[in-house]
Amino acid sequence: MRLIPILLTATLLSACVSTPQRQQAPPPPPRPDATTQVPPTRPSGPPPGSVGGMPAPQIMEGPGLGGIIREEAGTLQRRFGQPRLDVVEGDMRKLQFAGEACVLDVFLYPLAQGAVPVATWVEARRASDGAAVDRLACIQALSRSQ
Repeated sequence: MRLIPILLTATLLSACVSTPQRQQAPPPPPRPDATTQVPPTRPSGPPPGSVGGMPAPQIMEGPGLGGIIREEAGTLQRRFGQPRLDVVEGDMRKLQFAGEACVLDVFLYPLAQGAVPVATWVEARRASDGAAVDRLACIQALSRSQ
């Protein structure tokens, strides 16, 4: 009689035990064929036109940008006054000039290794909501020398 409760308990416990599921191994990675390009193990050197191993900055061109593009920070400060922001990150410098009419961001990069950064790009937006505005109108509104 003592054996019946033990057998009954063993039967109930065996129903709770599950066998482990076998996991399928992931498929092997595809083999490179003749059309697959293998990247080089080390860079081949700086690209042509680069400055200090970095790509050369894009220089904005267009009417009305004379006196800004390719100018140093001092020249820009004489034209627009003290910048609201002066941010330096690596070899890049951003000057931000602001007034009631707009906000003008001027980005300065060196054009050669070790050179002084000069303005290469300009962006303008409304101070209230950040919507883009005409760059030339913003430049004129913020300029001290008109």
